[in-house]
Amino acid sequence: MSDKLSVAIAAGGTAGHINPALALAEELSSRGHDVRFVGQSSRLEARLVPEAGYPLLCIEVTGFDRSRPWTLVTALARMVSAERALDRIFAKQGAPDVAVGFGAYVELPLMRWCAHHKVPYVLHEQNSVPGLANKVSARKAAVLALSFPAARAAFEGRVGKATAVEVTGNPVRRSVIDAQRDEGRAALGISDDETLLLVFGGSLGARHLNQGVAALKDQLLAREGLRIVHSTGRDEYESVVQALSLTEEEAARWKVMPYIDDMGSKLAAADLVLSRAGASSVAEIAAKAAPSVLVPYPFATADHQTTNAHLLVDVGAAKLLPDDQIDTPAFAETLLALVDDPAARAQMKDAAMGLAQDRAAASLADCVERAARP
Repeated sequence: MSDKLSVAIAAGGTAGHINPALALAEELSSRGHDVRFVGQSSRLEARLVPEAGYPLLCIEVTGFDRSRPWTLVTALARMVSAERALDRIFAKQGAPDVAVGFGAYVELPLMRWCAHHKVPYVLHEQNSVPGLANKVSARKAAVLALSFPAARAAFEGRVGKATAVEVTGNPVRRSVIDAQRDEGRAALGISDDETLLLVFGGSLGARHLNQGVAALKDQLLAREGLRIVHSTGRDEYESVVQALSLTEEEAARWKVMPYIDDMGSKLAAADLVLSRAGASSVAEIAAKAAPSVLVPYPFATADHQTTNAHLLVDVGAAKLLPDDQIDTPAFAETLLALVDDPAARAQMKDAAMGLAQDRAAASLADCVERAARP
């Protein structure tokens, strides 16, 4: 086998699956390997993957809804059809040396193809509570890579004897890793002696968090030198703008936006982050070693955002507040205490740096190379 590998990556459906896959693709490409993606033309990967410069091999699959057992028949039929489509594609373009699945059901035809053709594959699980696709595929995986140590227990009895289980962290794209504090603050017009609070949650699950922050408007703006960048989520933007009712002078210090496109730049500029605890958010916060207050979305499956948050909380890099405390004094006390205490934030930043989350893409790429060259 030559040093140059052909790698097929299956990731799709949501940015939470696709962005870590793109981060791995960046790392593998920088090492001289060829990367192709497998996904669906009707899902988010159809836009994000070509935009990043990688070819997308399109297949068609459907998920299995456990509340509707009859959907299993259609799901299995399409999976078999998709596996055959991959067989035809690889016969023309050449088979991969190794494959990687990122947990969405679109990975299943590729993992099945690999198992039938003795091509090693690696699975990456972004969440602390794994999904069905990775559980199904784990037994024949060469490597099972985890973002969170807590996910290990869910795979007990599901991995093969030869499967190596490693905690690599969740890969973060270079645009986040390489973002610089001075450039981010300059873009926002924020000086070194000012404090920046970055708030974001997403269009799903952000409403209560947005309401809690808006209720602290007077207390936050009473702090001289405090600047706020507040991403509301697209669904909540108008209601947050109305709730805040910022004057022109206040709006100069409190920037409200529906969505953050350059998250790396904002995280690099921030002195403190207030956020939900989705897997990608936690990974990016950890990669930039940003002190944070994490308020897990309470209706996430198996409360996995709380488990996610503990990656940072348990080492002292973040404070954890349950969602039901947003309307209590504890929310204001925790947030404002950190706004006012740069020494505490510095300790949290040092703790986050110890996690080496910025090395996750490289660690996962090492796993891929080892799987291809046992």
